[in-house]
Amino acid sequence: MNPSDTLLFRPSPDAVYGFPDATCVARVDSPYQRIEVWETSQLGRLFTLDGRPMTSVGDEFIYHECMVHPAALAHPSPRAALVLGGGDGGAARQLLRHPSIERIVVAELDAEVVRLTREHLPEVVGGAFDNPRVELVIGDAARYVAAAQALSFDLVVFDLTPPDSPAAGLYTQAFFRQLKRIMRPTSAISVHLGSPYFHPERVAALHEELRAAFAVVRTMSAYVPLYGSLWMMATASDTLDPSALAQDTLTEALAARRLDSLHHYGADRHAGLFSTSRSVRDKLSQFLKPSR
Repeated sequence: MNPSDTLLFRPSPDAVYGFPDATCVARVDSPYQRIEVWETSQLGRLFTLDGRPMTSVGDEFIYHECMVHPAALAHPSPRAALVLGGGDGGAARQLLRHPSIERIVVAELDAEVVRLTREHLPEVVGGAFDNPRVELVIGDAARYVAAAQALSFDLVVFDLTPPDSPAAGLYTQAFFRQLKRIMRPTSAISVHLGSPYFHPERVAALHEELRAAFAVVRTMSAYVPLYGSLWMMATASDTLDPSALAQDTLTEALAARRLDSLHHYGADRHAGLFSTSRSVRDKLSQFLKPSR
């Protein structure tokens, strides 16, 4: 579509990184945002929303495996899951790997995200939207939650644009409490928080919002090349604690669920995923509220 160029991302006012010799192969201005698909030599095809990196073929498994499997494995037998956003299908694809899953609802705002990623990044969706267990709902995720039947879901995955976007209202304590209305007592959610180096104040604020709404909140982190940084995520629940799972227990659970071909997450990596370095803790402590 366009000649090769350098694709630059600016995650914060004082940072920039990018991909030289990137080629834009598709661009659409939907009613909600600008969607672009790029070809890169480092990560293959990737897509952006309003200039922000979302998913790449080359490393999407890092983010999607961490966002899905720790919470799903903490649940003894998850049957229903809700993905907020997730129009690229990556989260749904990982959820389908759990044999107990009977129903997945993907509430994606923008139909053009689904169309373009299915066309240009088929490896990410992996046919998930053609699976009869997956229901794709196009529309506002908050409205879907408000209208949903009570106690419907075991897992909820926040696969949304960041909080400083139109999705801001879904990262609030008020929405978390509304969401709990449709979560079963043994449910858990997964939320991406951001980079502790690019977005420390945002990460800390989201962590505080989760702690105000849920009894058990655990942070995870993994380096995601597309995001140019260590990336923090969290699980939140009133009953489940994925960080407490022992390696032997996880090894047995992964085998029982036939999760034997993951590319990043595994029983041997689980404890490290939930371990936060002192430098990150020090960085975030500047923005965390004092303990009461």
